Amino acid sequence: MSTGWSLWVMFLVVLNMGITFFLYLWGPRAKIPTLPDGTSGHVWAHGVLREGVRRLPLWWVLFSGAMFVAGFTYLALFPGFGSFKGLLDWTSHGELARAVAANDARLDPLLERFRLYPVEQLAGDRQARAMGKVLFEDNCAACHQRSGKGNILLGAPNLTDDDWLYGGSGDDITTSIHDGRSGVMPPWASLGEDNVDNLVQYVLSLSGSPHDAAKAAAGKPLFATCAACHGPDGKGNQALGAPNLTDHIWLYGGTVADIHQTVHDGRQGHMPAWGTRLTADQIHVLAAYVYHWSHPTDDDKH
Repeated sequence: MSTGWSLWVMFLVVLNMGITFFLYLWGPRAKIPTLPDGTSGHVWAHGVLREGVRRLPLWWVLFSGAMFVAGFTYLALFPGFGSFKGLLDWTSHGELARAVAANDARLDPLLERFRLYPVEQLAGDRQARAMGKVLFEDNCAACHQRSGKGNILLGAPNLTDDDWLYGGSGDDITTSIHDGRSGVMPPWASLGEDNVDNLVQYVLSLSGSPHDAAKAAAGKPLFATCAACHGPDGKGNQALGAPNLTDHIWLYGGTVADIHQTVHDGRQGHMPAWGTRLTADQIHVLAAYVYHWSHPTDDDKH
């Protein structure tokens, strides 16, 4: 804290506590004019209610005095009076450091044990899942929801099924969390509106969804432009993050309008990298928790 700010804080403390302490001392001794009946003369409800004048009760005076003593004691012991550090030399940074050290001392034995197991095996550990749940809710739930069901509006995939854009092994999930993922579906509006409509119907046909057979047949040759990523059979490509079009799982929605928007305007999905925010141990535990979503055990039913 600079000298200027320190002096300003000290001035405010002295001003506020000085005024309140003066009022505390003056209040019990203040002379308030009263009428012969002991009231101040203020009336309400056409004289039914009259304001009485009484001395401050002793309990209030003692309690308020004790609060001033507590306030002065606090300013003497802890930081609060400008840049004065307090007699106890306490700081919030020091308190945080001690709390972090105590927490690390409790976590280190657990993390050391967790490192011995691959993600797939660690997913069955209750303690690892409990820790992973906290990490997931703090870092991932904003997009994937606390339930892991994902969010179509954001293009955040459902983590509870067995459909993975970039692979669902422990290593794949760890890489996704650590490095992030960026997927780009280019827009195909240049094909023309009729061709986009036909291509949409062909994409619907790949998953056996209701579609216009004639338009799907017309759109089939156009799918050659998509096969480079999604494969000639539409099964997708996890190396590129190109989704499987033959199932009924849709990242941005599976209605005609949703697919039309995807083909016409393209999509851009981004999974941020958490390697700079989370430690390797935290990512390992988090990957195990994510893995467990699509590989539930009997423990999840209790």
